Amino acid sequence: MNATKASLMGPFSGIGDTLFWGILRVVAAGIAMTFGTQGNFLAPIVFLIVYNVPSFWCRWELTKLGYSLGSHYIEDMYESGMMDILTKAASVLGLIMLGGMTGNLVTFKSKMIFHLGGGQTLQLQSILDQIFKGIVPLGLTLGCFYLLSKKNVSFTALMIGVIILSLVLAFFGIA
Repeated sequence: MNATKASLMGPFSGIGDTLFWGILRVVAAGIAMTFGTQGNFLAPIVFLIVYNVPSFWCRWELTKLGYSLGSHYIEDMYESGMMDILTKAASVLGLIMLGGMTGNLVTFKSKMIFHLGGGQTLQLQSILDQIFKGIVPLGLTLGCFYLLSKKNVSFTALMIGVIILSLVLAFFGIA
């Protein structure tokens, strides 16, 4: 029984983390940010309610369910392949939410203008938008993801690097 319990910790924590930290927390933050950008003082309270009510309810109900069903149900889920399906579905849903939040919240507006002569100017932002709207935020997000996953760069070092890059770009008038 202890071996089964220990072997299930990883998959179930992966599902729980994806559902609560990857999806529910992001949705709650998105709703609260909408209230916050409108100047509504209830934004943090909305976040706490939207996140904590389902979280505590699921903890209570799933604890009761796990106690009543026991380990036999978990073994059946593994044998039927349902655990793999649930894990994959939760991962896809989490990635969709992350992509949507990235597209809405990561922005880049370049102030760089090229003077071509004869009174003509060319704005870098309009050229980038013609190529692919949001190409710089997408590239920055994918670059950060690559550094975190493949190069084993710490999150703190990555954040400091992004802040330094932002300051340098702002100093030179690029962003």
